[in-house]
Amino acid sequence: MQRNIFIVVLIFLIFFVISFLTNILGPIIPDIVKSFDLSIGLAGFLPFAFFVAYGVMSIPAGLMVEKFGEKVMLISAFLLAFGGALLFALIPGFAIALFSLFLIGIGMAILQVVINPLLRVSGGEEKFAFYSVLAQLFFGAASFLSPLLYSYLVLNVHSGNSGFLIDILNGLVPENLKWVSLYWVFAVIALAMVVVIALVKFPKVELLEDERIDVGKSFSELAGNKWVWLFFLGIFAYVGTEQGIANWISQFLQTYHGVDPATTGASVISYFWGLLTIGCFLGLILLKIFDSRKVLIFFTCGGIASLLMALFGSKEMALIGFPMAGFFASVMYSVIFSLALNSVPKHHGTFSGILCAGIAGGAVVPLIVGGLGELVGLRFAMLFLLIPLGYILSIGMWAKPLVNNETVSSVKELFKLG
Repeated sequence: MQRNIFIVVLIFLIFFVISFLTNILGPIIPDIVKSFDLSIGLAGFLPFAFFVAYGVMSIPAGLMVEKFGEKVMLISAFLLAFGGALLFALIPGFAIALFSLFLIGIGMAILQVVINPLLRVSGGEEKFAFYSVLAQLFFGAASFLSPLLYSYLVLNVHSGNSGFLIDILNGLVPENLKWVSLYWVFAVIALAMVVVIALVKFPKVELLEDERIDVGKSFSELAGNKWVWLFFLGIFAYVGTEQGIANWISQFLQTYHGVDPATTGASVISYFWGLLTIGCFLGLILLKIFDSRKVLIFFTCGGIASLLMALFGSKEMALIGFPMAGFFASVMYSVIFSLALNSVPKHHGTFSGILCAGIAGGAVVPLIVGGLGELVGLRFAMLFLLIPLGYILSIGMWAKPLVNNETVSSVKELFKLG
């Protein structure tokens, strides 16, 4: 099949947009709390509304892609994101925020399901691993840049500064809700993606066996396997931890250290995602040297230490500890996912769908942290994150994959046997 580098670049752009829209909640939560006079408990419903969409949509999206095709589903996903962002921008309010975030979340869940098989076909199976890593670089770059865009907009809209973008936003955004400008930008980006995708001719994607989702016999067989649900909880715990840290960083720094969420707070979140991306590449190297379970144990211990340093240390320690927690979280998702798939002999497509539904952990854990924050304060509430981190640590101890990750030493053994 002829490879299509243009489609590959488009997929990288989609990865970028997914991350750009997904990981902005953390920086803006303090502004939403202030603008709508919310309690920390109510603020916890914001990430809940977004990430619960993954639990609702991951498996149905896999079935819909087979029926309607990639192009239709990509356009539908970005139309949902456009509608959600525009609604939030036009009618800013807490109830509208929950509904719009749910719409955007459904759109992002659909995109996650579509793009990996499309990347495999467009870039070629022999380059799929390389392109997948490159796509994660785009994903991480967007997570790093979106808090910086938020800072730029909040500091420049209705500030007396002038410029093409700022002048337009000055006329659209209420002076007391400058952060809403971000959702006008999101709406334009999503609509632009709809136009681009509508004009592009997509290759026909034949799903491999390990990419198909079967809610019949395969699901029934997997449902009776305890390892399936143990690893589902692993993904649930990881995404819950990641979002439980990222979504509350800025609010924590503002509450306990008087940090401005629009400047330093946003920068710390940006560094959190930046170091998480860098850690992914270091993790790839370490996984070629060490058993993945040992890597998972080491990085999880580092994550626990960094989180405790951020929560109970000085302001300077918190500014370092939170980004370091992102660095140590970097390998967890990929290691848990690969250990999971290597622990069952078949039905990997359906199993992947079940695991992706575990992304709903990003809805539940931040909500629990917010609720506990009402009772004991945010600092002690964030100690709840030690529970999912402890579970992730345990995976490195009890996981028994049918196939271990290939390391340098295992390659050497192979040559010896040969």
